[in-house]
Amino acid sequence: MPKSIKPHPIDLSRVKRYPIDRRANKTEVRLFGKPIASLSGADFFQSLPKFLKANDLLDFIEAVYRARRRNKPFHLLIGAHTIKVGLSPLLIDLMKREIVTGISFNSAGVIHDLELAFFGGTSEDVQKGLDDGSFGMVEETGELFASVASLAAKHHTGLGEAAGMFIEKSKARHRSISIFATAYNLGLAATVHAGIGTDIVAQHPSFDGAQVGAASHTDFRLLAGVCEKIDRGGVVANIGSAVILPEVFLKALTVARNVHPGKSALTTANFDMIVHYRPTENVVRRPTHGAGKGYTFVGHHEIMVPLLAWGLRKRFKK
Repeated sequence: MPKSIKPHPIDLSRVKRYPIDRRANKTEVRLFGKPIASLSGADFFQSLPKFLKANDLLDFIEAVYRARRRNKPFHLLIGAHTIKVGLSPLLIDLMKREIVTGISFNSAGVIHDLELAFFGGTSEDVQKGLDDGSFGMVEETGELFASVASLAAKHHTGLGEAAGMFIEKSKARHRSISIFATAYNLGLAATVHAGIGTDIVAQHPSFDGAQVGAASHTDFRLLAGVCEKIDRGGVVANIGSAVILPEVFLKALTVARNVHPGKSALTTANFDMIVHYRPTENVVRRPTHGAGKGYTFVGHHEIMVPLLAWGLRKRFKK
């Protein structure tokens, strides 16, 4: 009989990496979207019919408005794709206007935010890099992420706060379009929920799974604290995360309801390009069962997020 093959962990110090200036980025800051400068002109939102998804969008915007008027949170669960398609400036604008009160990302969000803040570009050709084994092997990206994890361990804080602190203290050239640096400067909750092995930084020898895991668990506890407030009249929107953030949100909300029992009341929404199972169940349906209302909006992020931001700005007249 053939002998069983015993696998051995790969020594990551053997991987071949390369500098960032040799990589062609698919995303550059000069191509990013911009917050709308003027709210004058014909009112697009008043022109919408009061039926189906048009009416749902108006209702959701009104729910956010009511929540913020009562000082309740409007928290975003955001997939990293939103950064890649140039939406950071619009999200930052809503944060500065005190409409968005906090953000949660998967760890890919930190990677793209770091690359944009330091290099002004992000997103590589995955197929080309996979074919020759260079995908995700930019040396600087791995080192930047490792510095954030190390800073989180040093200050006993989460990855989100550490990322913002690191970008700001390092005076990264493009830190003005960093969502994490903005959250850090404004004192807003910014959490990162990592999956070990799901992101390119785990390929690097500088990756410390223990540090990343501990910091991400700190962020989970922070999100559970945010959920206590969301569950008492707040609003949460999931934008572009199909698995990780809907799953994390459901558990964080469970913890919040466990330690802070009472009458739940919240509004949720899912924005994505297609309908996925987990966001539908874990964001739209289950959390609002007998406790509020959930909405689903299908469309491309690079269109839907500016539309949502425009609608919020109009309602808040900011």
